[in-house]
Amino acid sequence: MAATRRATVKWNGDLNTGDGAVSAITSRAFTSLPVTWASRTEHADGRTSPEELLAAAHATCFSMAFSGDLAKAGTPPDRLEVTSEVAFDRVDGKWTVVSSKLTVRGKVHGLDSDGFRKIAEQTKDGCPISRAIVGNVAISLDAALE
Repeated sequence: MAATRRATVKWNGDLNTGDGAVSAITSRAFTSLPVTWASRTEHADGRTSPEELLAAAHATCFSMAFSGDLAKAGTPPDRLEVTSEVAFDRVDGKWTVVSSKLTVRGKVHGLDSDGFRKIAEQTKDGCPISRAIVGNVAISLDAALE
């Protein structure tokens, strides 16, 4: 059976001057995070954006998948730090998520740098969020042992 997660947004006003708040319904891990158009295209000023939430999802998904892939290879990680940098820009005059750059630094005993990068590259292409956005969003990876 499929796992289903829900979030909701309450939005007030038009795109340029309006504002909203996003909440995680399933987990209740966050409620009423503020969001505005300006927080997407200009300065965050303490507000989030769909692109920041996508970056959080991609970094989290990759870290979990990479941890699992490293363990399957017999070298579970001691620690991973993953960042996703999602770019939002105009393409053919339309706002578009254009890329997600994953950066991972890790401490893994019994694995050299080449092995770390090889498994990271396989994970980049295989984690569920990557599979959801591949073909629409350029995904890059910078992976290195600490």
